[in-house]
Amino acid sequence: MQIIIDKMKSTGYTEYESKAYIALIQQRDVTAYQISKKSGIPRARIYDVLNSLVAKGIVSKNESIDKTTYIPIPVDVFLRKLETKWRDDFSSLTASLEALEQAEVDNKPTVVMIEEAEMILSYCRTLIQSAKKKILVSLWDDMYDFIRDDLTKIGEKIAIHGITLHVVDPLPSIDLHRTTYFTERKTSNPWFIISIDSEKLIYGPSLQEREIAFYTDDPIHIRLLEDYIWHDVLVNRIVNRSDELLEDWVKEQRSAFFLDGR
Repeated sequence: MQIIIDKMKSTGYTEYESKAYIALIQQRDVTAYQISKKSGIPRARIYDVLNSLVAKGIVSKNESIDKTTYIPIPVDVFLRKLETKWRDDFSSLTASLEALEQAEVDNKPTVVMIEEAEMILSYCRTLIQSAKKKILVSLWDDMYDFIRDDLTKIGEKIAIHGITLHVVDPLPSIDLHRTTYFTERKTSNPWFIISIDSEKLIYGPSLQEREIAFYTDDPIHIRLLEDYIWHDVLVNRIVNRSDELLEDWVKEQRSAFFLDGR
C-alpha cells in the first residue's frame, strides 16, 4: 500500500490525499467519518483533504438531507487524467527548458561570415550608425572612401580613433599611416577593421581583393583586433616622438586612444 501512496505523491498528491483516494476506491460512496476510519487520516483533517480532492476533480461530493458522502472517479478515468496532466506538464517543461537552452546558445559569442560587397558595406554602415561611445578603425583608402560620409557624420557625436593608409584628408582624430616599404609592396594585402563600442566588430580584406568579411561580438576577437589597431597607431607615432620619455607618453596616448585608461 505504501508503494501506491508514494507513487501518487510523486505525481503531486499529498500523503493524506493519496490515502483518502485509496480508501474511497475500496469503499465508494461513504462518509468522511468512514474514510477517516479506513485511511487513518485524523478526523480533524479529513474534511480539508476531501475538499482538496473535490477541487482537483477526482472525488465528487454527494449531499443529501441526512448525510454527505464522497464518491471517487473510476480508477481508469483517474489514470487517464493523471497521464494527460503528465503529458501537458512534460510538454510545457520541454518547451521551457529548450527555450532556456536556446537563449543560452544565443548569448554565446558569434562569428559570422558575410559575403558580397553590398552586404558588407550595409553591415559596416549599420554598425557605425549604432555606435554610442567610440569607434576604432584600421582602414585602407578603398574602404575609407566607401564609409567616409558615415564616419564624418557619427564623428560629430562620438570619438573615432584609429589609423588609415593612403587616405586623403582623414578625420583629424584618425592617424595617417606613414609610407613604408611594407605598405607600398605590390604583394601587400589591404584590409579593414571597424570596432564599435568594443562590443561589435567587422573586419576583412579589401573588397577589391575579395568580397568577404567577418562580423563578431566575441570579446576575445574584439580585444585582439583593437590591440592590433592600437599597436599600429603606437608604432606610427613613436617614429616621430623619439625625443620624449616614451613610457609616460605611451601610457597617456593609450588612455586617450581607448577612452578608458587600459
